Amino acid sequence: MRLNLPKDEKNILWTNHVKGKLIYYQLSEKRIKRVLRNPNRIEKGIADNTLAVMQIAGTKKHQTEIWVMYQTTKSEIRGRKIRIISAWRYPGTSPKRESPLIPQDALEELARVIKSEKFDIKKNDY
Repeated sequence: MRLNLPKDEKNILWTNHVKGKLIYYQLSEKRIKRVLRNPNRIEKGIADNTLAVMQIAGTKKHQTEIWVMYQTTKSEIRGRKIRIISAWRYPGTSPKRESPLIPQDALEELARVIKSEKFDIKKNDY
């Protein structure tokens, strides 16, 4: 099975980090967009100025959750943009009103990704 990697759109930007996670967790671009449009739960993200949304997936016997972490920015020229930073599949049910448990090395990698891929409206407008 070949997975098509998502491309930046008018209102949605994809980081290289999330593209790798889509392959690793076997998630599609449409599935991530569905989680963004209709989340079961919304929480504050672990990185600064981010939100994390979750949707229940899997079966009754093998329940999982799909999480997506993103940032929103507003441009006077193009309007609101969503920058999808990460996505992951959480086995079971994560604790409510708490951040999902994420390993320290993953947190460090996310911090590095956010710093290396600075969001520049002028660069992405053309």
